[in-house]
Amino acid sequence: MSPSPSEKLTLPRLAEMTGRGERIVMVTAYDAPSARLADEAGIDLILVGDSAAMVVLGHDSTLPVTLDEMLMLTSAVSRVTRRALVVGDLPFGSYQESDEKAVASAVRMVKEGGADIVKLEGADRRLSRVRAIGDAGIPVMGHIGLTPQSATLLGGYRAQGRTAGTAHRLYDAALASEAAGCCALVLEAVPAEVAGAIARALTIPVIGIGAGPDCDGQVLVWHDLLGVSPDPVPRFVKRYADLASEIRRALGAYANEVREGAYPEARHTYPMPDEERARFEEMVKGR
Repeated sequence: MSPSPSEKLTLPRLAEMTGRGERIVMVTAYDAPSARLADEAGIDLILVGDSAAMVVLGHDSTLPVTLDEMLMLTSAVSRVTRRALVVGDLPFGSYQESDEKAVASAVRMVKEGGADIVKLEGADRRLSRVRAIGDAGIPVMGHIGLTPQSATLLGGYRAQGRTAGTAHRLYDAALASEAAGCCALVLEAVPAEVAGAIARALTIPVIGIGAGPDCDGQVLVWHDLLGVSPDPVPRFVKRYADLASEIRRALGAYANEVREGAYPEARHTYPMPDEERARFEEMVKGR
């Protein structure tokens, strides 16, 4: 049974959910209003992803976003989140250089960002980073498969593990990530058969995005699932609403009413006592 909306989710409880076969729900969100609504809806994990670089900051890739920017976004989410666990994504350049830099970045993500967990890409290639951050008392979520920070190295934003050899390497990478201390693993753009085999082999939660139905949980980006992001979207995205159309309608109606003088009406203004208005008019009379 999932925790009640008022009960803070914990890592042991997350592990229990996985053991019982309860599906875990994760959403990638980047601000306080979104986080508050996700939390109220009973979302289990809120990931403040470095995808913010593209989704909210207008960059062409995830690479330009800085640790300071990620800290600002993560702290906005953590301030209003009561039930869900907040996962702060470590951006490119904040952990690749050394274990010491990785730990320092992770500490900032927890202390300043308020994150419960930190996430890093290519955990299998940086096992010492996972161990070092874990030794500092900070839970680490790994991320393998399509890792956007390494998209150029991977040949672009394309599915991974589609041959027997590459699938086997992903399988080994997942095992190594768990052995190094990851508390959970994101598996992105991987064939369902491969993802299912990995989820069955691991005891930690495996969260899929474009990885089929057999993972322990799923994650989608807030803007994608609500229909706010522009087309085209990845094939794994399901739109659960079309808020972009509603937003355009609302903004168009607002613009028309302002231009026509229909807004604001009297009910949208603050009244002034008659005697005060008369005094004011006398004060400015003749100026």
